[in-house]
Amino acid sequence: MMTYIILAAGKGNNLQPLTLKYAKTSYKLDEETTVLQRMVRSIRKADKNAEIVVVVGYKAEEIKKELDGENVHFVMNPFYEVTNSISSVWFARDYLERENVAIVHGDAVFSDEIVSSYLTVSTDHPYVLIDSSYVKPGTYNAVTQGDQVLVMSKKLENFTAKYCCMTKLDPVSSRLLKQEVDSMINGNMYDQYFEDSLVQMILFHDFQLSCVDIAGEKWVEVDGVDDLLTAQEIHRGSE
Repeated sequence: MMTYIILAAGKGNNLQPLTLKYAKTSYKLDEETTVLQRMVRSIRKADKNAEIVVVVGYKAEEIKKELDGENVHFVMNPFYEVTNSISSVWFARDYLERENVAIVHGDAVFSDEIVSSYLTVSTDHPYVLIDSSYVKPGTYNAVTQGDQVLVMSKKLENFTAKYCCMTKLDPVSSRLLKQEVDSMINGNMYDQYFEDSLVQMILFHDFQLSCVDIAGEKWVEVDGVDDLLTAQEIHRGSE
């Protein structure tokens, strides 16, 4: 059985005022499907035995109602207003002891092909998805060499590709991540991205993190109105 940790606790400040009343993962791709519902249903379609964990915070009760009947576990990040995704992973840290773990952003929309080829396929080594066709400063980008990640950050001036909001972990790397997240939270680094813990492991613990380039494939992180329109297009294409 594979475990999927979906991070959906944030306020979506980049989309305000659209997110003043709704979480950005609750925006509709069609009349019956929100961004987050699509993620859950896409996983379940490709992996009938999936253990799906959704970390909630902002608009938590509304999200729980939205996913009623979808057979998911909920984890609450009560400090979502003053923390970042590393804290959401910390609250879900017990699930990092599973045998195969995927961590994915709840505001990402992937084609069915990406879900079935990467997200729901078990792995024997840690890797992230990147997109070398997306070169925009200020997003969470990566510097890579061959199929290895050297560093990832939102503050890179020179980079190879955008990080695609999906991290795949084998049993060893998921437990190492749990230790690093614990260490960073204990060091009051609760306002960091969880991916920053992977970077710490690379830089200071000789951690080998691979990457897979999905340039040309259909996916989007919903950070703006244009992204939502792109997400709707991807959704329509898979109906």
